[in-house]
Amino acid sequence: QTAGRRIARWRRFSGVAEFMHIGDRDRAVHVTRTGLIDEGATLTEATARLADAFGLTVDLLPMSDDPVATIVHTDEGPMHFQEFWVARGGDPEIERVEFRGAEDAAATTPVMDALDTPVVIGPSNPITSLGPMLALDGVAAALAETPVVAVSPFVEDRVFSGPADHLMAAEGRDPSTAGVAAAYDFADAFVLDEADGTDLDRPVVRTDTAIDDAEDAARVARAVRDALEVAS
Repeated sequence: QTAGRRIARWRRFSGVAEFMHIGDRDRAVHVTRTGLIDEGATLTEATARLADAFGLTVDLLPMSDDPVATIVHTDEGPMHFQEFWVARGGDPEIERVEFRGAEDAAATTPVMDALDTPVVIGPSNPITSLGPMLALDGVAAALAETPVVAVSPFVEDRVFSGPADHLMAAEGRDPSTAGVAAAYDFADAFVLDEADGTDLDRPVVRTDTAIDDAEDAARVARAVRDALEVAS
């Protein structure tokens, strides 16, 4: 995955270095998507085909039709993020994160059009979830021109899940809600957990941001709606 498409295609069928803990249905989605792209479809077109097959009623857009790989440089050498996190459990010491290919990639027209409307950033990893998108030319500038609400993945300096704290620290950012706010200088308002007392320089709506079921999701969605009213 760090050496280009020929290696990825070979590994797809060889089973060598298999570490993804997914079932047959998940695997079928990945194989189908790769097959569509091999037949000439763009990633956007392949994603639309899959979304239609699943009966989705929303527009699901990949950020780009160009390849971008998140490479984590560690004390054991560079590795794809999935290898770092899934295969190695995030154990190697992080030195830096690279979004390989981002300098030659472009956000798609549908994505840039979508950024003309209000944007909600979920409690995602600022480095590996948002970082690849922000590395594309024009995305950060577009976010600065539209209302943006972000849900913090931290409660003060405690991360909800995943390696966001270690990745942010490796990139020289404070692993905390305050660090997320600094990274998202384009955000107009934030949704924080009710136990998060971080004082930000932008409007904040607080609620219980833990999401374990549909009722939790609805509660956080209401807080996002309230924050959007302030941001807009």
